[in-house]
Amino acid sequence: MSFIKRIGFFTAFILPALTIASVYLDGYYQLATIVFVFIFIPIVDYWVGLDTSNINKGKVKEETEKFYYRFVTYLWTYVQVIFLFWCVWVIVEGRITGVFEWTCFVLSTGLVTGGIGITVAHELGHKQTAIEKLYSQILLMTVCYMHFYIEHNRGHHVYVATPHDPATAQKNENFYQFWFKSVFKGYTHALHLENKKLIDNQHKFLSIHNRMLWYVVLPIIFCLFLIGFAFIISNQFMIEIPLFFFGQSVVAFTLLELVNYLEHYGIERKVLSNGRFEPVNPLHSWNASHLISNFFLFQLQRHSDHHAFAYKRYQVLEHYDESPQLPFGYPTMILIALLPPLWFNLMNKKLEEWHQRVIPSA
Repeated sequence: MSFIKRIGFFTAFILPALTIASVYLDGYYQLATIVFVFIFIPIVDYWVGLDTSNINKGKVKEETEKFYYRFVTYLWTYVQVIFLFWCVWVIVEGRITGVFEWTCFVLSTGLVTGGIGITVAHELGHKQTAIEKLYSQILLMTVCYMHFYIEHNRGHHVYVATPHDPATAQKNENFYQFWFKSVFKGYTHALHLENKKLIDNQHKFLSIHNRMLWYVVLPIIFCLFLIGFAFIISNQFMIEIPLFFFGQSVVAFTLLELVNYLEHYGIERKVLSNGRFEPVNPLHSWNASHLISNFFLFQLQRHSDHHAFAYKRYQVLEHYDESPQLPFGYPTMILIALLPPLWFNLMNKKLEEWHQRVIPSA
């Protein structure tokens, strides 16, 4: 992989830096992170265009094993935790005042912890090393979405592109309907999966072995640490701290659900003669090989390859021409998804093209 591409994955750190700078610059600079994500990146994404190149097959193993790429994700974990403590610091200092400033601050923080943080947690959560699993859960703890660690790996990746997957949007289902389905059914399915595991291992639901209980308690404990940090600085309890923490969490996991929405919208796996669904392949996820936004998202947009081969590390994910292709990168598609008539007008046509190409081959 070229030097420019390797450095490109550090662009994710621009978001926390911008958020920090915007707070100290004050005024309309508070919009800096939001404008950067939803205006600047889409413009540059369109200007630079697609990167459909893949790593030479003979170098995949070498690139996979390079510590450099793991280091970037490990570093992000520490940056995100420190960043949230910095957020508490500036709240205590009284730098965030007024509805406009608070709105921008919470949205910007959510773009950092959700737009990048959950993406990193997703990457790490698929890996087998203890440290990567730990970092994944730490990141999800900071946005109150720890059940994703269970549901995504053992639920979504098994049932993707079927009616049984709450994280797969059906045709003509708008994002707001999808949000409620994915958030609440995803949580209850994670509970079901964990309870089944407890029964298989002869553990009780109310026991230290139940991760879903820990996943409720740990974000609260983390929030208490933030409250305690604020108390040490200000010598008073500040209700703004838990409100901020849970507010940015909602923004963060809403971004995740927006990404879930556009990644599999309307895609269906065929039912085989034995009644089972066909194995997941690169045709079952919307792909987007836009160079710039893929830097920020650790190539999450090469989602077709990720679902076909979930063990692959982000740096070696491949582009497939035969995969259904999104017309724009995720930042642009997220904005479109928030406007259902525009989304349906654009994506239903593309979905129909996908059906015509794939279904006749059944």
